[in-house]
Amino acid sequence: MGRRAGAEQLADLPGHALAGVVRMPETTVSPLNAIVRRVVGAVLVLFVVVLVVYLDRDGYQDSKGDGVSFLDAIYYATVSLSTTGYGDISPVTDTARLVNIVLITPLRVLFLIVLVGTTLEVLTERSRQALRIQKWRRTVRDHVVVVGFGTKGRSAVNTLLVDENVEPNQVVVVDTDQQALDSAAARGLITVHGSATRGDVLRVAGVQRARSVVVAANRDDTAVLVTLTARELAPKAHIIASVREAENVHLLKQSGADQVVVSSDTAGRLLGMATRTPLVVAMVEDLLTPEAGLAIAERQVEPEEVGGSPRHLPDIVLGIVREGRLFRVDAPEADAIEAGDQLLYIRKVTPAEEKANRANRTG
Repeated sequence: MGRRAGAEQLADLPGHALAGVVRMPETTVSPLNAIVRRVVGAVLVLFVVVLVVYLDRDGYQDSKGDGVSFLDAIYYATVSLSTTGYGDISPVTDTARLVNIVLITPLRVLFLIVLVGTTLEVLTERSRQALRIQKWRRTVRDHVVVVGFGTKGRSAVNTLLVDENVEPNQVVVVDTDQQALDSAAARGLITVHGSATRGDVLRVAGVQRARSVVVAANRDDTAVLVTLTARELAPKAHIIASVREAENVHLLKQSGADQVVVSSDTAGRLLGMATRTPLVVAMVEDLLTPEAGLAIAERQVEPEEVGGSPRHLPDIVLGIVREGRLFRVDAPEADAIEAGDQLLYIRKVTPAEEKANRANRTG
């Protein structure tokens, strides 16, 4: 009971306490742009102070007694903003002193902030992350949670980003391997560090509001426990799980998985086919790879297609999805297309799409 009570607290922690657990995608700025922006900001602040001092130059006194020139205004602004303050030029009227208090002093602070912006950026990064985490947790809906960012998890994410056109910030990766999470974060994905077998970690990932959960764990027993936990937290989410051994499929089904993919059996069948029909395996690989060549896709039927046969369409139709059920093209139910049907078909990936997909994979 004590362990569960402690675990429950993680999902209820504020954003600043989750900064080491949740990682939001960052917008990167090149070092040159960052330096130029800071230099421009510092110059603008210096110019404002020079202008203020020069316009009120009668309120300042030079130690030489020959008045304050424009060059003197630049000199005073420089030594004042850098907090050096030699004292050879000083405000003597009440107006000039008031301007120094309410305007030049804040600008001096701003000038220093610009100059030491790198240090302050590091110090404030955690606070910015906390605010972004809080905002994300309030607004995230209908996202995809991917448990495990190994070979299977990365392939699943590639398909989501490339073939399904899912935005990177709508994918949350949960893993215990920090190196894998760093790789996911580099692609703009939101990451959560922790074991997905714990309900509080999945709650931090927003699984209760997710539309899909992809369980790509390295161990079948872990996949079962993750699926069971995810189903308890998200009764309406679509859960897809991967297992190594076919004998564990029924355990995943009983745990709440909607679909189970047997990775070892699938790979074994392809290996066996490759010994006699290697070109068939090449074609299957092409269909399963959305980046180039041919790809299996799904689309809504057009109004003019309703009532016709899927065999007579220009597209090569493999099946019809009707009310959540899949009917192969040779099934009696697929003889005529009905309104609201979805078509599973083979489509050609265009050269422009191939180029964009390659960019996404390497981005």
